[in-house]
Amino acid sequence: MLTRRRFLTITAASAALATAPSARAAVPRVEWRGTALGAEALLRLDHPDEALAWRLIADCLAELERLEGVFSLCRPDSALCRLNRGGALEAPPLDLVVLLTEAKRYGDLSGGAFDITVQPLWELHARHFAAADADPAGPPEDRVAAARTLVDYRQVRVAPDRIAFERPGMAVTLNGIAQGYITDRLADRLRAAGLTHVLADFGEVRALGPQWDGRPWRIGLEDPMEPGRIAATMPIQDGAVATSGGYGTRFSPLCHHIFDPATGHSANGVVAVTVRAPTATLADALSTALAVLPPEHAQEFLERCPGVGAWITIPPNKTVVYGGAMIDERRAGP
Repeated sequence: MLTRRRFLTITAASAALATAPSARAAVPRVEWRGTALGAEALLRLDHPDEALAWRLIADCLAELERLEGVFSLCRPDSALCRLNRGGALEAPPLDLVVLLTEAKRYGDLSGGAFDITVQPLWELHARHFAAADADPAGPPEDRVAAARTLVDYRQVRVAPDRIAFERPGMAVTLNGIAQGYITDRLADRLRAAGLTHVLADFGEVRALGPQWDGRPWRIGLEDPMEPGRIAATMPIQDGAVATSGGYGTRFSPLCHHIFDPATGHSANGVVAVTVRAPTATLADALSTALAVLPPEHAQEFLERCPGVGAWITIPPNKTVVYGGAMIDERRAGP
């Protein structure tokens, strides 16, 4: 079974956040496609030196491999898996220390809606729905309550020399923020190398500058009520976009992969959230938090996040936009 964010990334980042075709660039456009943390990934560089562009892509892929060795839940030898198995990790990688610290900050900012310790809830639901006769309503309430006792991001102690859980049985998932962090790290490497016309999609989308001809990159947004249909497009040339929604991975009509730490059940107050922010890490974390927060709290939450806009779909089919006009075009059809 896929991890909490990966299937969402495949359906929402690669299909729903698909770039619209652009006119032929005046310089070579180098494009790499592959996978990152189990999701489809894309890196586009507009640069006059094609050979240099490919060398920089190779450098990014080496860095991607290293970061997957830190954050992956599918690699038993990753730093994150070793932390979850042992409950503590001595001499942790700096990237894990940095991202856990950031994740805890977003937990505080969102009043606990963003919580990296919901992995026990994911594991409980995955085991429950793996059974042929699984109750579509989800696991029994007593088991949900037991799993919830292991959910509290504040009980993760993070220091440069050691990371540890305060309660035995806790586990962390970074699938609501790691894709954004990886996207930012790779974009930062390319910026440091002098590139100014880049589109990176490693689970979340980040742009460095516009396309070579000065036009913004254009991101297509999937209609969460009709997956596979592009409902609108968004221009982006410096910043990031991320999408979260329970429709990405459903265990049953009522249960999906985005859990509310306060209840232990799937968060169903919104259908989907798209966030535009200065960095992919921020967009990733905030889209997850807004998918959990009650929609009536969205505006107050976003007022604490300068430079951020959100496009939220609320059941049954109402769209609310915060932070200015993010969407510049709406269209029907696939």
